[in-house]
Amino acid sequence: MGRRRNGRNIMPVQFNRWTPLLAVLAVGTLSACNSAGNTTQSALAISPGSPPSASGTGLVGKRYKDLEVVSTLPAPDNTNNGSKQPISANDLLEVDVFQVNELDKTVRVDANGQISLPLIGSVGVAGQSVDQVERTLERRYGAKYLQSPEISVFVKEAAGMRVTMDGQFNKPGIFPTTSNSTLLQAVAQAGGITQLADESKLFVFRTHRGRKLVANYNLKNIRAGTQGDPRLFGGDVVVAFTSNTKVAARNLREVLGLATSAGRLVTPF
Repeated sequence: MGRRRNGRNIMPVQFNRWTPLLAVLAVGTLSACNSAGNTTQSALAISPGSPPSASGTGLVGKRYKDLEVVSTLPAPDNTNNGSKQPISANDLLEVDVFQVNELDKTVRVDANGQISLPLIGSVGVAGQSVDQVERTLERRYGAKYLQSPEISVFVKEAAGMRVTMDGQFNKPGIFPTTSNSTLLQAVAQAGGITQLADESKLFVFRTHRGRKLVANYNLKNIRAGTQGDPRLFGGDVVVAFTSNTKVAARNLREVLGLATSAGRLVTPF
């Protein structure tokens, strides 16, 4: 029970449309200064001359609309503190009802996060762990149709177990994650950062309990062992900025919007 298979043979997806973000990043940075040259609260920024920070000092705790800057990212919901990846839309599931072959079915999670099964109809599964889905199906089948059913759910294709790598990477794209994927490993998958990149300005975006969170990580510090190499999860977005970019909470929110829009993903700045 509870066995799970990661996505198979998921190849990196290379983007074929690029959208310059220099103007986007300038928004908020230029307006961040008032007539006296002081930075306003609505556009707090890390200047190019600031020392590398392990946790985005100056931004932590700041918000722009629904985005919050945090020092560390919590594991996504329903992952058992990060040990499991939740089911998401477009995942392909194999449902095995023990000794009732007629009810076995391979089904894809639809855009609404549901699957349709014989007898019991639609069942919401997105956001749940495999174990949770198994218990739900056992309750549904056991209520009317089967006595003490034993049901196993396998993830044959995990569309949600991918991470987006954008900005100053040599090979930006969408890459598969595993139960052990870390930021350094994802950077390596993306061909490393470019010569224009600032290794202290890698930002990881994640949704947690309905909130959009982002944390700043420093590759140099991670490699030196002074900052932990964070675990990545399916759905994470990683953006690398250039060394001459001022990063503000407003900029981060706008970049996330571009990075997650179809056909409008982040290009070198």
